Amino acid sequence: MDALNAALGLVVGGDARLLGIIALSLRVSLSAVLLASLFALPFGALMAVRRFPGRRSLTVIINGFMGLPAVVVGLLVYLLLSRAGPLGPLGLLFTPTAMVIAQAMLVTPLLVALTRQIIADAWREYEELLHSLGASAFQATATLLWDARYSLFTVLLAGFGRAIAEVGAVMIVGGNIDGVTRVMTTAIALETTKGDLPLAMALGVILVALVLIINAFTFVTSSWAQRRFG
Repeated sequence: MDALNAALGLVVGGDARLLGIIALSLRVSLSAVLLASLFALPFGALMAVRRFPGRRSLTVIINGFMGLPAVVVGLLVYLLLSRAGPLGPLGLLFTPTAMVIAQAMLVTPLLVALTRQIIADAWREYEELLHSLGASAFQATATLLWDARYSLFTVLLAGFGRAIAEVGAVMIVGGNIDGVTRVMTTAIALETTKGDLPLAMALGVILVALVLIINAFTFVTSSWAQRRFG
């Protein structure tokens, strides 16, 4: 109870160290989701609209990658960014940029798979209409992405929830450096092992609150979109 009271005091008092860790976590995860969405949304939509050899196999692979362990993603990014790796000269290892790359790689299969499913459902409904209007595959994809924008927003929220709760990959490529790459999940792991339970519990409270808010907002947005647009 003493640790819990101290944790609530840190949250209510706006502890500077706590706020810095939260701000870095939000910045890294939001950047990762934005970066991943630039590729995942159009690619997932094209997979739903275009027919090409190996599409079914690619769908199975992407769905399988949704459960890819975070530590494996962290290891791959570490090998790419290490001094002996192909991107080593860029000096990105143990920086927030490396963490963004790792989280983007982690959430991309999730965004692609969910986008493909949403656009595939919309494509079955509007395929004949778009064909009758002479829409190309690119035009049909753009139209369906816009039409399903509210559903896709919930997909982005799901990706953000996955990213901000991740610990393994960012621990490997970020190094958990205080004031530089220490985010909420890695800070909780470290402070717990150090015995600093108030800070760990304060970060845990914030993290759980963020996840609950994201899920609640996702549910409200999805329900509103279904009522308004059917």
